[in-house]
Amino acid sequence: MTTLEIKSKKREIFGKKVNTLRNQGLIPAVVYGGSEGSIPLVLELKEFKRVFKHAGETTLIKLFVPASGWKNVLIHDSSRDPVTDEIKHVDFYEVKMNEKIAAKIPLVFIGNAPAILDLGGILVKAMQEIEIRALPADLPHEVEIDISALKTFDDNILIKDIKVPKNVEILDNISASVASVVPPRSEAEIEELSGEIKEKIEEVTVETEEKVKERQKEEQLEA
Repeated sequence: MTTLEIKSKKREIFGKKVNTLRNQGLIPAVVYGGSEGSIPLVLELKEFKRVFKHAGETTLIKLFVPASGWKNVLIHDSSRDPVTDEIKHVDFYEVKMNEKIAAKIPLVFIGNAPAILDLGGILVKAMQEIEIRALPADLPHEVEIDISALKTFDDNILIKDIKVPKNVEILDNISASVASVVPPRSEAEIEELSGEIKEKIEEVTVETEEKVKERQKEEQLEA
């Protein structure tokens, strides 16, 4: 896989004024973890989205930092606008290529489980990611979990069943469950569940009506 690269510029705008950057299609960022301490940067949003789409937070990328040159980094975090979901800020973490680091890697479930196809069961994903330790260059982008091993409702895929390269160490409890298949709900269970949901909706409705009456009473007293 070709190494992903992204260029940055030195950031000289801070605080509330960073909105002027966002209006220009730029986003503020910072890279930390190196000997130079934290370095404030600015990136092109469009370019960052392209890299982030392929790298996520688990793939090594090269970041060009003015006055420092190219750095090996991971996208440590990206904050988003709660309304528009647009990326507002990015944190990069500089890594040393000869030092192992811990990272959480997403799980991708593949294959077909006979317990689902033949028995009508429901897949239960007990985990969505696992924590591993490896050299930065050896970090997998994702880990595949083949659910075809789930043939009955008694079968279970555990951490110890996951296959990873020899140079990758799994840090999670090897006895922890990753995936299983449970029997489908009976009509009686579905009916009971529907009843519970209906009761909760009615409780919320009653509570809301009471709050409306209380507010109206307070408004009358204030008038």
